[in-house]
Order: sequence, then C-alpha cells, then structure tokens
Amino acid sequence: MALAGALARGFAARAAEADQQGELPEADVADLKGSGYLALSVPARYGGAGASLGVCTEAQLALAEGSTSTALVAAMQLHLFGHALETGAWGELAPEFCERAVRGELFNAAASEPQLGSPSRGGLPQTEAVREGDALVVTGHKTWVTGGERLEHLLVRVTLDEQARTLWLPNHLPGVRWKRTWGGGLSLRASNSDDVFFDRVRVPVSHLVAEGRAGPNLWFPTLIAATYLGTAFAAQEAAARYALERVPTALGRPIATLPTIQRQLGEMAVRLAAARTLLVATAHAWTGEGDREAFYPRVVAAKHVAIEAALWVTEAALRLAGGASLGPELPLERLFRDVRAGLMHPPSGDAALELVGRRALGL
Repeated sequence: MALAGALARGFAARAAEADQQGELPEADVADLKGSGYLALSVPARYGGAGASLGVCTEAQLALAEGSTSTALVAAMQLHLFGHALETGAWGELAPEFCERAVRGELFNAAASEPQLGSPSRGGLPQTEAVREGDALVVTGHKTWVTGGERLEHLLVRVTLDEQARTLWLPNHLPGVRWKRTWGGGLSLRASNSDDVFFDRVRVPVSHLVAEGRAGPNLWFPTLIAATYLGTAFAAQEAAARYALERVPTALGRPIATLPTIQRQLGEMAVRLAAARTLLVATAHAWTGEGDREAFYPRVVAAKHVAIEAALWVTEAALRLAGGASLGPELPLERLFRDVRAGLMHPPSGDAALELVGRRALGL
C-alpha cells in the first residue's frame, strides 16, 4: 500500500492539469512503469509481486485517490494479468507477457467497437483477421481503449474463421492508427481512452492468444469498483479539508464547526467505510480457486455497493462545498465527473441487481 500511496501523491499533483488538457501525463506513465506497480498481479515465478485480488484491490483504492484516469490505466493491466493467469489463458505467450509487464510494459485489451458495443453482451467483432500464409492480417476499428498510444501491447478481439479470438498486436505496428476521441468527455479525460484503427496489420500466427478456462472475470469488476471508490475517498478528504479551511466572515469560524457539516461528512464516512469493507472482504475471500460462477454474484454485489457509494459521496461533497465546488480551485467537480464513468462498466444497474437477485432466489 505504501507504493500505491506514494504513486498517488505524484499523480494528484498532475491530475488537474491533465484533466484540463485531456491527456494522460507522461510522468504518470513513467512512474507506473518504473515502480513495478504494473507487475503487481504477475506471479512471483515470473518476477512479479504475485499479489492476490485482495491486495490489488487495496492498492487500487489507494492509487485512485491520486488520479482516477491513471488508476484506471493501471487497473486494466492488473485485471488482465490476474484473470488470465488464474484461468490458464495465453498459453505459451504467458511467460513473455509476464516478463514484459515486469519490465514495465503497458498492456490493455481492445474489444469494444462502434457497432458491437460492449463485448460483455456477446456477438462477433467486426474487426477481422484473415490468414495470409504464415501471417494474420487484421482490419477493423476499436473504441474506448484506455491508455491509447501510451500502450505497448494490445490484446485485440477479432473474428477469425467465424469465431471470436484474441490476437496480440504490439502497438505502433505499420497499419495501426490512433484517433484522439476521448479528451473532451464527461469523465476520465486524462485516460486516453481513444479509438484505434487497424489497416491490414500483419502479425505472425504465433500471436494468436490461447483462451483460458470458461467463467466470469472476477478481477475486472472488483478493480474497477476499487478505482471509483478510491476516487470517492479523495472527494471526502477534499470536502473535509475545505470545511476546515472555509471561514465565512458572517460566521467567524470554520464551517467544520457546524453540526450540519459534521453530519454530512459523517454520512460520507459511513457510506465509504461500509462499501470499502464489503469490497475488500469480498476480494480477499477469492483465493484464485473455486467456482467462479458461484462467486461472481458476490463480486457484482460488492461492485454495485461501491459504485453507488462513490456516486453519492462525490455528489454530497459538491453540495457541502456549494458554489466553490464548481470551479477548478477544488478537485470536487473533476472527482464527481470521473466517478460517473463507474455507471458504464458492466455489470451495472439493473443488470447487476438482477444477477444478484437470481442467485438469492436460487435460480
């Protein structure tokens, strides 16, 4: 946790400017690469930290207090490696991927598409790979690829031989073209979650990635939830600091002395503590073995509680600070905006509650 906290302090110093510029800071990426954080979920036998889902969750909670955007970039790498190596994915490529992560190289999946939407709902990608001799040639368009041009490696979901498969594409190969589409969005403006186009990109057939054992990805929703909940902790801290420093002339003392302010901060603290306790306990309860399908509703429930708490707390922080919260002098409006992206990561909303409800009914 000390590493995550130290990284977060550096990210926080750059977060406001990064948000205004709509750009993932080079310094943030350099810190992630040089610190070893990107290998947190890589097994120790490959030189990584071998951290469990529980440890990675606590780390993400701390990291996101500095920058939601940069923490999301890190979360994508941690969940990819955590889930893949638990389920035996990647086959002969696994050692190479792990060694690259230990060296600080940055990975992400490229799965969503303009027409397909989220791959969580099924369907074959329109991005296509065709066989040409001993090569695979990729053509298509992917959206929302967090990390953008800062990534070194893409795990691209394609249709090959009428089946959905995954290919390893080193970024910046001939035919890979990035388009800046994200910097002006509501949330995560500094995450470089841009579009990428593939114009007959050639890779060896050996870059075809082996699939893992069937079952839901427990790492993705857990680390996503930790990222947005960590952001809400930053909002609570910023609101408390404002309350201690704000001294209206009509009052003559900090607004923190007012019972109504104390009650508001108290409710923030209670909601955050409850959500954190559930999320961390759930993450630590998963040992990497067992029935993933049976455990999945617990993860979905913890994610739902965490996201709802983060949404509520970041709005409550705005209300506490009043008009001052709407300007750039305080981080509250940025934190409020960033957390709204938590609504979009599946499973969410009614779909999440229906899944949990079916398990409660034994269906």
